[in-house]
Amino acid sequence: MSSTETASGSADRIIESLHDAGNTALESVRKFLDAVNGVFPDVSADNGPRQRIIDSAFKMTEELVGASTQLAEKIVKGSRDALGEADKEGRKVPERS
Repeated sequence: MSSTETASGSADRIIESLHDAGNTALESVRKFLDAVNGVFPDVSADNGPRQRIIDSAFKMTEELVGASTQLAEKIVKGSRDALGEADKEGRKVPERS
């Protein structure tokens, strides 16, 4: 297996992990909304406490998923850069099983 194939597999695993983390975050928000709906009746008041809590939960989730995405992008970029340097220098990159 070449270092490019190894990098591609690593990137795929990082992307899959990020996707799983995003799904977990969304499921957490759904559970949170269920709890809010159970406690606060929907009185349809614009910008009432219920709506502010829900909006805050979505904003927090977006920020957490965004931070995870940025981290994954940096890891993938750093890995690609390191592999590119190793390839230029003719070094072998250790393969993982």
